[in-house]
Amino acid sequence: MEGVSLTRGVNIHSVTNKSDGEEDSAHQWTAPTNERLPFTGKNLWKPWQHARARIKASLYRLWGVLGTLGGFDWYCFGALGILTALMSFLIDLNVAKLLEAHRWLYEQLQGHLLLQFLCWSLYPTVLCTLSTAFTHSISPNSAGSGLPEVRTIISGLEFPEFLSLSNLFAKLVGLTCTLAAGSVIFLGKVGPFIHLSTMVGAFLDRLCVSFHGKREFRAQNKMLIASAAVAIASCFGAPVSGVLFSVEVMSVHFTVHDYCRCFLSAASGALTFRLLPVWSREQETVQALFKTSFSTDLPYCPPEILVFALLGLLCGVWTCVFLHFHRWSLLFIRTNQVISKILATEKAVYSAMVAFLLALVTFPHGLGRFMASTLSMKQLLASFLHSQQWKPVLQNVSVPLPPGAPESMWLEWSPAGTSVLFTLVVFLGMKLWMLVLAMTLPLPLGFFMPIFLYGAAIGRLVGEGLAWMFPNGIESGEIVRPINPGGYALAGAAAFSGAMTHTLSPALLVLELTGQSTHAAPTLLAVLLANAVARSSHRPSLYDNVSLMKKLPHLPSLLRTQPELSFVQLWQVWYSGEEAHDGRGGAAEMVLERDSGATEVRRTLSSSSEAEFPVVESYESGVLLGSVHRSELEKFLYSQTDGPSGLELDILGQCLGNVCSIQPVTVHLSTQTTVQQAHSVMSVLNIQLGFVTDNGKLSGVITWTELKKMIERLAKGEIKQNNG
Repeated sequence: MEGVSLTRGVNIHSVTNKSDGEEDSAHQWTAPTNERLPFTGKNLWKPWQHARARIKASLYRLWGVLGTLGGFDWYCFGALGILTALMSFLIDLNVAKLLEAHRWLYEQLQGHLLLQFLCWSLYPTVLCTLSTAFTHSISPNSAGSGLPEVRTIISGLEFPEFLSLSNLFAKLVGLTCTLAAGSVIFLGKVGPFIHLSTMVGAFLDRLCVSFHGKREFRAQNKMLIASAAVAIASCFGAPVSGVLFSVEVMSVHFTVHDYCRCFLSAASGALTFRLLPVWSREQETVQALFKTSFSTDLPYCPPEILVFALLGLLCGVWTCVFLHFHRWSLLFIRTNQVISKILATEKAVYSAMVAFLLALVTFPHGLGRFMASTLSMKQLLASFLHSQQWKPVLQNVSVPLPPGAPESMWLEWSPAGTSVLFTLVVFLGMKLWMLVLAMTLPLPLGFFMPIFLYGAAIGRLVGEGLAWMFPNGIESGEIVRPINPGGYALAGAAAFSGAMTHTLSPALLVLELTGQSTHAAPTLLAVLLANAVARSSHRPSLYDNVSLMKKLPHLPSLLRTQPELSFVQLWQVWYSGEEAHDGRGGAAEMVLERDSGATEVRRTLSSSSEAEFPVVESYESGVLLGSVHRSELEKFLYSQTDGPSGLELDILGQCLGNVCSIQPVTVHLSTQTTVQQAHSVMSVLNIQLGFVTDNGKLSGVITWTELKKMIERLAKGEIKQNNG
């Protein structure tokens, strides 16, 4: 009762009810007499009184003008995009410097095979070890992708430790080290960066709360959903596909009311991300992230539509194979005693072992020369999207090609005249198990960009094979159109990544990445067919796999793999196992009678921190009358208390029903209501409590804490659907 002690100790109105102009005089009593000017109320320790007053007045006028344009939360959404884009740019800048240092050192050791091998292997090994050790010493929650946990938070369940500032710092440093390992480790940025963006969004949400003084229940989710869209926009400069990705992957129920805020954040993030390289003089002007030169007159012939459809089916089938190996690897690591013990005690050692193994396989003077291992991930994607057919040519020694030229990149796919089809097959076969192994590393890592590149390699293989079968092109009427393998790589990247994540947003992402829409229709067709195959038989997506293996209480992931759980009813959860409840339902200590006195109200407020409490006619009848807010109960308790110690209770003989305003309950749940329906109702209506009734009698109270426990039990397999 903080307010009670204040009113009895001092006169609040004499201290707080002052205008801004009286601020200085309010502190007169705190300053010694010798520090005040004679015959004035001004303090010597506050200089430039008039200048401070003018600046303060100007800020108030500026805020008044800005307030007419939009609320404070809109400026927070805009700041979210700018801050996230700045963070993405700094990460890319540091990673580029570290990769350049590795490449320079490797080239300086030319002719010393052993030293080159040590440079190639130890550099990424040290970075991965540093990333693992740093993240787990500062914040163990920063390891992994973080996207499955963010999805769980957005669905309505709280994990405050995943949104702390210490977690942000650890993940930022760890992700930079992981990306600096380059194509040797072959990991991405998207998943961890979504986690970073949501942590920035959570901080800005707390800033909005401190400004407004209060927050609507679960209003933070709006900022977190926008954070996911901003992360995609700040990674690829693609605002529209970022919003679509947040709708498909992150949110369970996306309201149209959040569209404008999401687009504002995504647009500000994408624009800042595109302008920062220009302002830093790395680029001359704003341009597409991956420039392509596809023909706009006739990008593909009508018969090629069938090939794009077959490519989508192939990506869908290969997705099932990939996810099977991924699920098997996670189970093997959990069940193998040696590996599980190393991961439990020496995570940095495990990261060093895996990184060294991957570096050994990708060494350019060994098997790595058949996988273009010297190319960075950005160069790999640029070579896949090259519109011309790769041909094994011999480089003219007298005219060396400039570094980064398209010809020098696709020459990496034809070492010593080797067929490009052979190198692509080796790349796909080796990267399958290498990527699955890299995904088990206990450090900040992303999945999206590696599978995006893997899909581009599948499409490039199909395109090169078609160009080999039809070297002169395909006839369409009187026109003979050469095959464009880059278009198939574009469609393959979208189809495979879309099938792995069960989304359609990659079809739009590839268009925003390249700045060309020539292959929009066949790309969308390939993505749809790949999704149809990947979603069949209730197969989980890549993110669902991680959620299920971690046993996260994410209800959509559970229902996707076990549709029968959608029929589990509340009574099956309540009256099973250790969580069986008494006659007053799931939170008996929260229930109050109409005739409850101050003693019982005090006990209820002490035992529960909820903001709303159900009121019944009597404990015997259990008839629900409505609910009463916590502030009403505090006022009632104060009116019944005649001393700071609270010893003189119930003297006036008044009861709760005569003093407090009991509000009717507009939404009732039944014991036959399923857990999925209860979760949907509480999510859509943004309610803290769900009152479960049976013929008007209160059977229980559902809070978000209890709902989380229910979903956790479903995830652990403790509750099964009972058809009886």
